[in-house]
Amino acid sequence: LRLRDMGGIVVIDFIDMHKPANRKILFDYLRELMLLDRAKHTILPPSKFGLVQITRQRVRPEMNIVTVEKCPTCDGTGEIKASIVLMDDIESNLTYILQEQNEKKITLCVHPYIAAFIKKGIYSLQMKWFFKFGQRVRVKAVSSYNLTEFHFLSSKDEEIKL
Repeated sequence: LRLRDMGGIVVIDFIDMHKPANRKILFDYLRELMLLDRAKHTILPPSKFGLVQITRQRVRPEMNIVTVEKCPTCDGTGEIKASIVLMDDIESNLTYILQEQNEKKITLCVHPYIAAFIKKGIYSLQMKWFFKFGQRVRVKAVSSYNLTEFHFLSSKDEEIKL
């Protein structure tokens, strides 16, 4: 018990010990051994069924300290917006900014994975947007962003509020 720093209730079965004198010797010997234990403990004498109960409190703090944080991307829900929906949101906001607000030379700031997806291939989304809106949309990868986080910047590098 001391070597492993075990705590809780320990029940030892001495059911075949029939002589009361031997039970008394056993109990005294256990108490003597436990005197060296610095943990708070209690030893009960053998019951009529030959069971000895020892309660012991752990001395060392638990080694497994569990720390938990909420996921910054999903806020602890375990779910994030589907990437296809994210692209729809980006494109609808892009349409609003370029056609309704008449912004020029805008920059889309996104997570690096999303930036790679937007720029991927000859017929990339970035190229599709160029043909659709008649102007180039600069895509900037920001590693500190969550996967579904995105922002638009004006030509003056100011965030465009939506």
